[in-house]
Amino acid sequence: MNELIESYINYLVVECGLSRNTTMSYHRDLKTFVEFLTSKDIQTFHDVRPDTITSFIISEKQRGLAINSITRAIVSIRMLYKFLLSEGKLQKNPLVSIDSPKLWKKLPEVIPIHKIDDLLAVPNVKTKLGIRNKAILELMYATGARVSEVSAIQLDWVNLEYGYVKCRGKGSKERIVPLGKKAIESIKNYLTTARPKIKGSQDSHNLFLSKTGKHLRRENIWMVVKKCALKAGIHEHVSPHKLRHSFATHLLENGADLRSVQEMLGHVNVSTTQIYTHVSKHHLKAVHRQFHPRG
Repeated sequence: MNELIESYINYLVVECGLSRNTTMSYHRDLKTFVEFLTSKDIQTFHDVRPDTITSFIISEKQRGLAINSITRAIVSIRMLYKFLLSEGKLQKNPLVSIDSPKLWKKLPEVIPIHKIDDLLAVPNVKTKLGIRNKAILELMYATGARVSEVSAIQLDWVNLEYGYVKCRGKGSKERIVPLGKKAIESIKNYLTTARPKIKGSQDSHNLFLSKTGKHLRRENIWMVVKKCALKAGIHEHVSPHKLRHSFATHLLENGADLRSVQEMLGHVNVSTTQIYTHVSKHHLKAVHRQFHPRG
Protein backbone atom coordinates (compact mmCIF):
# COMPACT_ATOMS: atom_id res chain seq x y z
CA MET A 1 0.00 0.00 0.00
CA ASN A 2 2.86 2.36 0.77
CA GLU A 3 4.31 1.86 -2.71
CA LEU A 4 0.95 2.80 -4.29
CA ILE A 5 0.80 5.92 -2.12
CA GLU A 6 4.31 6.93 -3.18
CA SER A 7 3.31 6.44 -6.82
CA TYR A 8 0.24 8.62 -6.26
CA ILE A 9 2.21 11.39 -4.50
CA ASN A 10 4.73 11.37 -7.34
CA TYR A 11 1.82 11.78 -9.78
CA LEU A 12 0.54 14.80 -7.82
CA VAL A 13 3.96 16.47 -7.96
CA VAL A 14 4.97 15.65 -11.53
CA GLU A 15 1.65 15.56 -13.38
CA CYS A 16 -0.54 17.90 -11.34
CA GLY A 17 2.14 20.34 -10.15
CA LEU A 18 0.77 20.50 -6.59
CA SER A 19 2.82 22.32 -3.98
CA ARG A 20 4.99 20.54 -1.42
CA ASN A 21 2.67 21.62 1.42
CA THR A 22 -0.40 20.14 -0.29
CA THR A 23 1.27 16.84 -1.16
CA MET A 24 2.64 16.53 2.38
CA SER A 25 -0.90 16.93 3.73
CA TYR A 26 -2.16 14.18 1.40
CA HIS A 27 0.73 11.96 2.40
CA ARG A 28 0.02 12.39 6.13
CA ASP A 29 -3.68 11.64 5.66
CA LEU A 30 -3.00 8.51 3.63
CA LYS A 31 -0.34 7.29 6.07
CA THR A 32 -2.90 7.59 8.90
CA PHE A 33 -5.41 5.67 6.77
CA VAL A 34 -2.93 2.84 6.11
CA GLU A 35 -2.14 2.64 9.84
CA PHE A 36 -5.87 2.27 10.51
CA LEU A 37 -6.22 -0.45 7.86
CA THR A 38 -3.25 -2.33 9.29
CA SER A 39 -4.81 -2.20 12.76
CA LYS A 40 -7.91 -3.86 11.23
CA ASP A 41 -5.72 -6.50 9.53
CA ILE A 42 -6.55 -5.12 6.07
CA GLN A 43 -3.50 -5.58 3.85
CA THR A 44 -4.56 -4.11 0.48
CA PHE A 45 -6.68 -1.20 -0.78
CA HIS A 46 -8.71 -3.79 -2.70
CA ASP A 47 -10.05 -5.20 0.58
CA VAL A 48 -11.43 -1.85 1.77
CA ARG A 49 -15.25 -1.76 1.93
CA PRO A 50 -17.67 1.16 2.52
CA ASP A 51 -18.10 0.15 6.17
CA THR A 52 -14.29 0.32 6.53
CA ILE A 53 -14.39 3.99 5.51
CA THR A 54 -17.25 4.62 7.94
CA SER A 55 -15.25 2.98 10.74
CA PHE A 56 -12.24 5.14 9.84
CA ILE A 57 -14.36 8.31 10.10
CA ILE A 58 -15.68 7.24 13.51
CA SER A 59 -12.17 6.35 14.66
CA GLU A 60 -10.79 9.76 13.65
CA LYS A 61 -13.69 11.51 15.38
CA GLN A 62 -13.04 9.52 18.58
CA ARG A 63 -9.38 10.48 18.29
CA GLY A 64 -10.47 14.09 18.67
CA LEU A 65 -9.87 15.30 15.12
CA ALA A 66 -11.81 18.33 13.91
CA ILE A 67 -14.47 17.75 11.26
CA ASN A 68 -12.41 19.81 8.77
CA SER A 69 -9.42 17.48 9.21
CA ILE A 70 -11.57 14.36 8.79
CA THR A 71 -13.17 15.79 5.65
CA ARG A 72 -9.74 16.56 4.19
CA ALA A 73 -8.62 12.98 4.93
CA ILE A 74 -11.65 11.55 3.11
CA VAL A 75 -10.89 13.80 0.13
CA SER A 76 -7.30 12.49 0.13
CA ILE A 77 -8.50 8.86 0.18
CA ARG A 78 -11.13 9.53 -2.49
CA MET A 79 -8.52 11.06 -4.82
CA LEU A 80 -6.15 8.15 -4.20
CA TYR A 81 -8.82 5.66 -5.26
CA LYS A 82 -9.63 7.68 -8.38
CA PHE A 83 -5.94 7.57 -9.30
CA LEU A 84 -5.66 3.82 -8.67
CA LEU A 85 -8.79 3.17 -10.76
CA SER A 86 -7.46 5.30 -13.64
CA GLU A 87 -4.16 3.40 -13.51
CA GLY A 88 -5.98 0.04 -13.62
CA LYS A 89 -4.61 -1.01 -10.23
CA LEU A 90 -8.12 -1.36 -8.73
CA GLN A 91 -11.52 -2.27 -10.14
CA LYS A 92 -13.86 -0.81 -7.48
CA ASN A 93 -14.12 2.31 -5.38
CA PRO A 94 -15.46 1.83 -1.81
CA LEU A 95 -16.07 5.58 -1.47
CA VAL A 96 -18.74 5.79 -4.18
CA SER A 97 -21.53 5.60 -1.63
CA ILE A 98 -19.71 7.55 1.10
CA ASP A 99 -20.43 11.25 1.64
CA SER A 100 -17.82 13.47 3.26
CA PRO A 101 -18.73 14.63 6.76
CA LYS A 102 -20.63 17.91 6.57
CA LEU A 103 -18.43 20.86 7.37
CA TRP A 104 -19.56 22.99 10.26
CA LYS A 105 -19.64 26.64 9.34
CA LYS A 106 -17.00 28.27 11.48
CA LEU A 107 -16.47 32.01 11.29
CA PRO A 108 -12.81 33.04 11.09
CA GLU A 109 -11.41 34.68 14.21
CA VAL A 110 -10.29 38.27 13.73
CA ILE A 111 -7.92 40.58 15.61
CA PRO A 112 -9.57 43.95 16.42
CA ILE A 113 -8.00 46.94 14.66
CA HIS A 114 -6.73 48.53 17.89
CA LYS A 115 -4.91 45.30 18.76
CA ILE A 116 -3.44 45.19 15.25
CA ASP A 117 -1.92 48.61 15.97
CA ASP A 118 -0.45 47.25 19.22
CA LEU A 119 0.97 44.23 17.38
CA LEU A 120 2.60 46.29 14.63
CA ALA A 121 4.20 48.59 17.21
CA VAL A 122 6.01 45.77 19.04
CA PRO A 123 9.19 45.18 16.93
CA ASN A 124 12.23 47.13 18.11
CA VAL A 125 13.20 49.11 15.01
CA LYS A 126 16.58 49.97 16.56
CA THR A 127 17.80 46.43 15.78
CA LYS A 128 18.16 44.77 12.38
CA LEU A 129 15.91 41.83 13.31
CA GLY A 130 13.35 44.20 14.79
CA ILE A 131 13.31 46.16 11.54
CA ARG A 132 12.88 42.87 9.63
CA ASN A 133 10.06 41.72 11.90
CA LYS A 134 8.30 45.07 11.52
CA ALA A 135 8.48 44.67 7.72
CA ILE A 136 7.12 41.12 7.93
CA LEU A 137 4.13 42.11 10.09
CA GLU A 138 3.31 45.19 8.02
CA LEU A 139 3.50 43.20 4.78
CA MET A 140 1.29 40.41 6.12
CA TYR A 141 -1.41 42.76 7.33
CA ALA A 142 -1.18 44.93 4.21
CA THR A 143 -1.55 42.02 1.77
CA GLY A 144 -3.32 39.18 3.59
CA ALA A 145 -0.64 36.87 2.19
CA ARG A 146 -0.33 33.33 3.49
CA VAL A 147 2.75 32.61 5.61
CA SER A 148 4.12 30.27 2.91
CA GLU A 149 3.72 33.07 0.36
CA VAL A 150 5.57 35.57 2.55
CA SER A 151 8.39 33.09 3.08
CA ALA A 152 8.72 32.61 -0.69
CA ILE A 153 8.84 36.30 -1.71
CA GLN A 154 11.89 37.15 -3.81
CA LEU A 155 13.55 40.57 -3.94
CA ASP A 156 12.44 41.23 -7.50
CA TRP A 157 8.80 40.43 -6.61
CA VAL A 158 8.60 43.68 -4.62
CA ASN A 159 8.06 47.00 -6.39
CA LEU A 160 8.18 49.79 -3.85
CA GLU A 161 7.96 52.52 -6.49
CA TYR A 162 4.53 51.36 -7.63
CA GLY A 163 3.62 49.86 -4.26
CA TYR A 164 2.88 46.21 -4.91
CA VAL A 165 4.23 42.73 -4.25
CA LYS A 166 3.85 39.53 -6.24
CA CYS A 167 2.56 36.54 -4.29
CA ARG A 168 2.78 32.95 -5.49
CA GLY A 169 -0.11 31.03 -3.96
CA LYS A 170 -1.56 27.54 -4.10
CA GLY A 171 -0.87 25.68 -7.33
CA SER A 172 1.90 28.22 -8.11
CA LYS A 173 -0.75 30.77 -9.12
CA GLU A 174 0.58 34.31 -9.03
CA ARG A 175 -1.21 37.51 -8.11
CA ILE A 176 -0.28 41.15 -7.58
CA VAL A 177 -1.30 42.72 -4.25
CA PRO A 178 -1.01 46.41 -3.22
CA LEU A 179 1.21 47.17 -0.24
CA GLY A 180 0.06 50.45 1.29
CA LYS A 181 2.16 53.31 2.70
CA LYS A 182 3.06 51.79 6.08
CA ALA A 183 4.20 48.49 4.56
CA ILE A 184 6.21 50.29 1.87
CA GLU A 185 7.96 52.40 4.53
CA SER A 186 8.79 49.35 6.67
CA ILE A 187 10.07 47.24 3.75
CA LYS A 188 12.14 50.14 2.42
CA ASN A 189 13.68 50.64 5.86
CA TYR A 190 14.45 46.91 6.07
CA LEU A 191 16.05 46.82 2.60
CA THR A 192 18.23 49.89 3.17
CA THR A 193 19.24 49.64 6.83
CA ALA A 194 18.82 46.06 8.06
CA ARG A 195 19.06 43.47 5.28
CA PRO A 196 22.51 44.61 4.04
CA LYS A 197 23.85 44.03 7.58
CA ILE A 198 22.76 40.38 7.58
CA LYS A 199 25.68 38.07 6.81
CA GLY A 200 25.48 36.62 3.30
CA SER A 201 22.48 38.75 2.31
CA GLN A 202 24.09 39.73 -0.99
CA ASP A 203 24.06 36.06 -2.07
CA SER A 204 20.33 35.51 -1.48
CA HIS A 205 17.35 36.40 -3.67
CA ASN A 206 14.86 35.94 -0.83
CA LEU A 207 13.32 39.08 0.65
CA PHE A 208 13.28 37.93 4.26
CA LEU A 209 16.35 36.30 5.78
CA SER A 210 17.28 34.73 9.10
CA LYS A 211 19.99 36.29 11.25
CA THR A 212 22.48 33.91 9.61
CA GLY A 213 21.48 34.97 6.10
CA LYS A 214 19.42 31.89 5.28
CA HIS A 215 15.96 31.76 3.75
CA LEU A 216 13.42 32.60 6.45
CA ARG A 217 11.11 29.60 6.65
CA ARG A 218 7.40 29.82 7.35
CA GLU A 219 7.93 28.27 10.81
CA ASN A 220 10.23 31.19 11.68
CA ILE A 221 7.66 33.73 10.47
CA TRP A 222 4.99 31.95 12.51
CA MET A 223 7.16 32.38 15.63
CA VAL A 224 7.73 36.07 14.85
CA VAL A 225 3.96 36.63 14.78
CA LYS A 226 3.38 34.60 17.94
CA LYS A 227 6.12 36.29 19.99
CA CYS A 228 5.12 39.79 18.90
CA ALA A 229 1.48 39.06 19.75
CA LEU A 230 2.44 38.01 23.29
CA LYS A 231 4.56 41.14 23.74
CA ALA A 232 1.60 43.21 22.54
CA GLY A 233 -0.53 41.69 25.29
CA ILE A 234 -2.72 39.75 22.86
CA HIS A 235 -3.32 36.54 24.78
CA GLU A 236 -5.74 35.00 22.29
CA HIS A 237 -4.20 32.53 19.85
CA VAL A 238 -2.63 34.65 17.11
CA SER A 239 -1.27 33.13 13.92
CA PRO A 240 -0.29 34.35 10.45
CA HIS A 241 -3.62 33.03 9.18
CA LYS A 242 -5.50 35.12 11.73
CA LEU A 243 -3.71 38.16 10.31
CA ARG A 244 -4.99 37.08 6.89
CA HIS A 245 -8.53 36.80 8.28
CA SER A 246 -8.18 40.25 9.85
CA PHE A 247 -6.94 41.77 6.58
CA ALA A 248 -10.01 40.52 4.70
CA THR A 249 -12.54 41.40 7.38
CA HIS A 250 -11.21 44.91 8.00
CA LEU A 251 -11.28 45.63 4.26
CA LEU A 252 -14.93 44.55 3.99
CA GLU A 253 -15.91 46.46 7.12
CA ASN A 254 -14.48 49.60 5.58
CA GLY A 255 -16.38 49.23 2.32
CA ALA A 256 -14.19 47.10 0.03
CA ASP A 257 -16.09 45.02 -2.52
CA LEU A 258 -16.03 41.24 -2.29
CA ARG A 259 -14.47 40.63 -5.71
CA SER A 260 -11.48 42.86 -4.95
CA VAL A 261 -10.89 41.10 -1.63
CA GLN A 262 -11.20 37.74 -3.41
CA GLU A 263 -8.50 38.75 -5.89
CA MET A 264 -6.15 40.03 -3.20
CA LEU A 265 -6.57 36.84 -1.14
CA GLY A 266 -6.02 34.64 -4.20
CA HIS A 267 -9.26 32.69 -3.77
CA VAL A 268 -10.36 30.78 -6.86
CA ASN A 269 -14.05 30.90 -5.87
CA VAL A 270 -15.80 33.94 -4.41
CA SER A 271 -17.72 31.53 -2.15
CA THR A 272 -14.50 31.02 -0.18
CA THR A 273 -14.27 34.77 0.40
CA GLN A 274 -17.93 35.10 1.32
CA ILE A 275 -17.35 33.69 4.79
CA TYR A 276 -15.85 37.07 5.68
CA THR A 277 -19.14 38.79 4.88
CA HIS A 278 -20.65 36.91 7.82
CA VAL A 279 -18.03 38.41 10.10
CA SER A 280 -18.72 41.82 8.58
CA LYS A 281 -22.44 41.40 9.24
CA HIS A 282 -21.67 40.91 12.92
CA HIS A 283 -19.82 44.23 12.79
CA LEU A 284 -22.82 45.92 11.14
CA LYS A 285 -25.15 44.55 13.82
CA ALA A 286 -22.86 45.92 16.53
CA VAL A 287 -22.86 49.35 14.87
CA HIS A 288 -26.64 49.22 14.54
CA ARG A 289 -27.09 48.34 18.22
CA GLN A 290 -24.75 51.15 19.27
CA PHE A 291 -26.12 53.97 17.14
CA HIS A 292 -29.75 53.21 16.27
CA PRO A 293 -32.29 54.83 18.62
CA ARG A 294 -34.05 51.49 18.97
CA GLY A 295 -30.96 49.32 18.64
